[in-house]
Amino acid sequence: QVQLVESGGGSVQVGGSLRLSCVGSGYTYSSFCMAWFRQAPGKERERVATSKGGGSTDYADSVKGRFTISRDNAKSTLYLQMSSLKPEDTAMYYCAVAYRPFGACAGFNYWGQGTQVTVSS
Repeated sequence: QVQLVESGGGSVQVGGSLRLSCVGSGYTYSSFCMAWFRQAPGKERERVATSKGGGSTDYADSVKGRFTISRDNAKSTLYLQMSSLKPEDTAMYYCAVAYRPFGACAGFNYWGQGTQVTVSS
């Protein structure tokens, strides 16, 4: 059974940093595309960063240059290092895996429970 558990959220001031972690289990961690999403109240869910099984990464324009996604396959852990945080980064952050054939980065079908990030000025 695929499970994802996030941690590392919290409250931080503008310009601060946080690192989110997501531990996966129940699947061959290194083979699948994983991503971080976020959703703020009243807004649509946004994919902020993607880590493909082959190692390439992709970022939303809104976080490019400030967030870094990485993965430690030996620890089955996905990370999101967030720096230069802004109030608009306030949201619930979720990690997800696209448990699909051939490492496809679409149709993310397993999700963690989320971790809250709040950035205050």
